[in-house]
Amino acid sequence: MIRAGFLLLMAGLWAAAPASAEACRAAREAPCMLEAIWSAAEELPANKQERVKPLFAPLALKLSDPKAKAVWDKRLGGVAIDVEDTDYVRLTAETAVREYGWEMFLQRARDGLAPLHMGRPEIMGAAIEFAPDAKQRTRIIEMMFTLAGAADSRTISGISVNAFERADFGHVLAERMMRDCRLAEFDRAVSLTAAPESLRYALWRARITGGAGALADDIRAGSSEDTSHVRQAVEGYGAVMALGYCPK
Repeated sequence: MIRAGFLLLMAGLWAAAPASAEACRAAREAPCMLEAIWSAAEELPANKQERVKPLFAPLALKLSDPKAKAVWDKRLGGVAIDVEDTDYVRLTAETAVREYGWEMFLQRARDGLAPLHMGRPEIMGAAIEFAPDAKQRTRIIEMMFTLAGAADSRTISGISVNAFERADFGHVLAERMMRDCRLAEFDRAVSLTAAPESLRYALWRARITGGAGALADDIRAGSSEDTSHVRQAVEGYGAVMALGYCPK
């Protein structure tokens, strides 16, 4: 039911894309989309605007239009770009695969044994990159889908693993399928998440289908006093800017 509702929503967004979003479908899509996200950020209280400013810096650096870059240089001033910390999830996955071997790693993942007793979806997602071949890559992805749907009697701090792990698997898989340009599997993954109709997933889906600019008005209209809307827009369209659109 959730998946069906998600697909209907996406279809409606594309069918009823407002005229004011037209400019964001053209060659200047990226500058237009960043302006749309910024317009949402401007609705935030001043202290929260300052908090989200650093999110725009990496995206502004990817702009190819000198005039657009100049606008953002002036707007952001001396805002520093956050340096990525060590990716401990990836490091944990790499170490575990090396230490246990691929087959034993998968067995420990299936059983939820250390180091996969906490953060299993994220560690398995990172381990996809260390699969020895395409067949094993597909195998771990399907295992993640299976585990997301499997009942689990374990509890952590009194909370059922099912209460959060299913959504985490969905999110990790959605990002992976977006990167791999696999639409059907992306929709399958998003249906597992806690918020399948969120802006982030709509923008990620648009990376596969094309025309993310059609969502510009949804970005502008979703402004609030909460930074989550802006963060989702940045994360969603940031993937389009970083990876480009999937080949047709």
